[in-house]
Amino acid sequence: MVQRSGAHGRGRARIGGVESGQVVPLMAAVLALVAALAVGLVLLGGLVARRTEAQTAADAAALAGAARGRAAAAQVSAANGGELESFVVEGTEVEVTVRVDDARATSRARREW
Repeated sequence: MVQRSGAHGRGRARIGGVESGQVVPLMAAVLALVAALAVGLVLLGGLVARRTEAQTAADAAALAGAARGRAAAAQVSAANGGELESFVVEGTEVEVTVRVDDARATSRARREW
């Protein structure tokens, strides 16, 4: 239903009770919101990817450390783009913490004969 507001039917066209001139700012606001959400999702995806890389490096370093010691754990973590921050041996269990960029991950492995 199209109605004209104002005297003698002149003025802005009204479509379904909303002035047609208000659609452009509303669409611009919706588009800005969608763009902001997209940027947020990209940033969140990068954070998750770094955390996953850190966990992968920590898991591999823990296995290498349990089998061949601290030097092997440091080498494997570096090969996976990380830096070995801690290496703790408690009996047959090894715990390592690896940092990749700003993400940290800890992993454990057990030496079994």
